[in-house]
Amino acid sequence: MRVSRLFVNSPLNVGGRIELDDEAAHYVRSVLRLKQQQSIVLFNGHGGEYLSRFSEVSRKAVRVEVEQYIDRDVESPLAVVLGLGISRGDRMDWSVQKAVELGVTQLTPLITERCVIKLNDDKKQQRLQHWQAIIHHAAEQSGRTRSPVITEIADLSDWIVQQQGVCVFLDPYAEQSLADLQPANNQITLLSGPEGGFSEQERQIAKAAGFIPVRMGARILRTETAVLSALTAVQTLWGDFN
Repeated sequence: MRVSRLFVNSPLNVGGRIELDDEAAHYVRSVLRLKQQQSIVLFNGHGGEYLSRFSEVSRKAVRVEVEQYIDRDVESPLAVVLGLGISRGDRMDWSVQKAVELGVTQLTPLITERCVIKLNDDKKQQRLQHWQAIIHHAAEQSGRTRSPVITEIADLSDWIVQQQGVCVFLDPYAEQSLADLQPANNQITLLSGPEGGFSEQERQIAKAAGFIPVRMGARILRTETAVLSALTAVQTLWGDFN
């Protein structure tokens, strides 16, 4: 019988006892409908997972006893850093979710010239919290034991100059493809734009910083399709899909 997995933002140790926060407790009671003495697998995104058992499931509290550490690692040998131009609504959420499932290591939401969403400081923090929750849920579903890092929302020009190693940006008009490249030290940095792609100025800035333009076939892809295709391609070429 499949045992459900749950992310918890707290230290985990065999023999320890934890009380779930309100959101996780509601999920256990009302969505998973688990009962006292049933098992669940907990992880905190720092590696490994813990087989645990509910000592209490009530309206008052949901408490868990940690019973066994499982040394499980499903991470790709390829570290993928993703800079993702912020797109509208479900497109961005979907891209973040699929990036986690496809093994991205670090993700930075980027403000670009053609971003249609304007975010003040409060909105930025709200969106980051929203995307962080998507990352945790995607890690639960996909069996990952290490959660990808999502960094603060950044301007494209600031983020570009901080990147090292083999860096590429998705450009439907590029001459090269990913298969023409070879990552150094098992790491690659991908840059994908929002709806409408990158402006000509942004393309030139990326090239000047050492980013290599690559195409994903002969067709022009939507932003969410492009990032999914690129992540699948790099995992097939150099990661754990081969």
